[in-house]
Amino acid sequence: MADFNGKWNWTALEGDFDGFLKDMNVGMMKRQAAKLISSEHHITQDGDNMSVEVVATGQKGKHQKYTVGGTFSETEVTGDVAEVSTEWDGDKIKETHRCKAFTYILIRELQDNDTMVLHLDSPKGTKCKRIYKRM
Repeated sequence: MADFNGKWNWTALEGDFDGFLKDMNVGMMKRQAAKLISSEHHITQDGDNMSVEVVATGQKGKHQKYTVGGTFSETEVTGDVAEVSTEWDGDKIKETHRCKAFTYILIRELQDNDTMVLHLDSPKGTKCKRIYKRM
């Protein structure tokens, strides 16, 4: 089981993040703002129990508390409320975000001890990665 404990700072983006957001019907203004936002993930993990506090510049952060293997609700950037199901996929955590308008996949993995990658896969198959470094 991977250990995601720690504070993580977003450092890089790979792939088509703008296309990913377009696939979820995010408007141009929010897409432009999303490119400028810096974020941190403060993660506390106790086995399958996760607490993820997302701190973002210029935006309201969020706090997720869940047990891997369970579900939780989250408001997406579009304003839609998603039911998020979680599961372990080897050492990765797979989140399936489902709302009325779309479904997308987020996979959280440790690339190495100091690098966390969030793989995003849109409803239309557009992929991107948000890369975080341990603080």
